[in-house]
Amino acid sequence: MDSISTNIGGAAQASGVSAKMIRHYEAIGLITKPARTFSNYRTYSERDIHTLRFIKQARKLGFSMKQISVLLSLWQNRERPSREVKSVALQHIQELDEKIAEMQAMKATLERLVKHCRGDERPDCPILDGLAAP
Repeated sequence: MDSISTNIGGAAQASGVSAKMIRHYEAIGLITKPARTFSNYRTYSERDIHTLRFIKQARKLGFSMKQISVLLSLWQNRERPSREVKSVALQHIQELDEKIAEMQAMKATLERLVKHCRGDERPDCPILDGLAAP
């Protein structure tokens, strides 16, 4: 799998992860430090690019960096029980459900405030009053 080697720009293009984010993932230890050339340029293997794609997909699904770290560890451990992976995913689903409920409550509050705002030339505004309320 590791037959190719590319620089950070090539890795960014191949994985769909920006060079800035690749450096960030390296800095926080999410990915291993890549090999370096004699001139000290980073070089990335196919395996590195595959890992970056994994991270990108996990980010698209909204997993936190901590969760992605756990998922990467599980993904790289071929002897891991799938129940551990499922547990991380179920926890994330619960977090998403909570965020959705919070956003629905925010939307309902804003809709109520907007409904009561006349939107005319008068200065009184239930939206601003609602935002200023304790």
